[in-house]
Amino acid sequence: MNAITLAAPAERRDWIDILGLVLLIGFAGALQLSIAVADILLTLTLLAWAALLATRRARPEVPRFFWPLALYAAATLVASAFSVDPRTSFVDSKQLVLFLIVPAVYQLARGSRASLVVQVIVTVGAATAAFGIIQYAMLEFNHLGQRPQGSMGHYMTYSGLLMLVVCASVARVLFDREDRVWPALVMPALLVALALTLSRSAWVGACAGVALLLALKDFKLLVILPAVAALFFAIAPAGVMDRFYSMFDPHDPTRRDRVAMMHAGLNMVRADPLTGVGPNMVQPLYARYRDPNAVERVNPHLHNVPLQIAAERGIPALLIWLGFTVLTAAELLRMVRARRQLCLASIGLAAIVAMVAAGMFEYNFGDSEFLMLFLVLITLPFAAEQPALSEVEGPDSAPHRA
Repeated sequence: MNAITLAAPAERRDWIDILGLVLLIGFAGALQLSIAVADILLTLTLLAWAALLATRRARPEVPRFFWPLALYAAATLVASAFSVDPRTSFVDSKQLVLFLIVPAVYQLARGSRASLVVQVIVTVGAATAAFGIIQYAMLEFNHLGQRPQGSMGHYMTYSGLLMLVVCASVARVLFDREDRVWPALVMPALLVALALTLSRSAWVGACAGVALLLALKDFKLLVILPAVAALFFAIAPAGVMDRFYSMFDPHDPTRRDRVAMMHAGLNMVRADPLTGVGPNMVQPLYARYRDPNAVERVNPHLHNVPLQIAAERGIPALLIWLGFTVLTAAELLRMVRARRQLCLASIGLAAIVAMVAAGMFEYNFGDSEFLMLFLVLITLPFAAEQPALSEVEGPDSAPHRA
């Protein structure tokens, strides 16, 4: 009777732990398919994570980079309080709940589970890439007015997710000793779909992330990039090439408008350098700070992550975000150099480099789907270093405390 009493809590914890992992895997896969389904599965994942902590009577455990994120959340709430329209800013700040993905992944994807989550992300990414290619080839998603977007609501979200999956796939080809075949097989589809989105910021981010991965493996591998570029120029459709050349055209209207957005953002920062104009207030206030040379009368955001954060939340929030980025990258680089969780750490590091590079031309850190996948990828290396629940608790052991 006493043995049964002792075993029951451990069995319940194991059941909740497995359920949480299943929900997390479902959430990671659904991110690239449906935001509605992903939101539901994320809610259930967070509930399972909270239930697991309750049954273990443990405090949440987090990697070190979570604390700058928490400070960034606090700075966002302060900026919302001093916003031109606090109600709108506070409603927009609900996105901060997504930061709970970090402790949930850290708890539920420990040990070998982390690699399983990546496998699902790459597999679903391959499926969405195939769908994007079909959209381009058969459904007339082949011009700037209508680009491949997979099952996402916007082509920028789709291209940002593809960018992260490309980085994950290349890292697995280079550093995963057990399973390189599958990511190598799906790589062409991922690259073609990304090219067909005509999203220049995602192209830049993917190139930066892949270049980093090649350099980490062997600096000499960087010679692959010119060969890939030559192949790109040889086979890319005319529309893709025109979009590529527009990156270097000083008269391109989107390029000129980005310069105007930079001036508008700097005007916002000068107006309130400490707390900014408030989250989600760039669009309604854009006309007030608009540069005379701007192409568009209104823009929803400034197409630049650091500038958007400074304009919305103030310079202190920007410094906190930079601290989060540098701290996370430094810890992942330390793991890579020590060859600890080499593949996963490389994925996380490439995701950061890709996010920052693309974020110079797109506000990807404010895109919920992109942010969720990004947080999953940078947390997995740290989760993989922790023992799974079954490894630290036997049926007769006392609950583990954080």
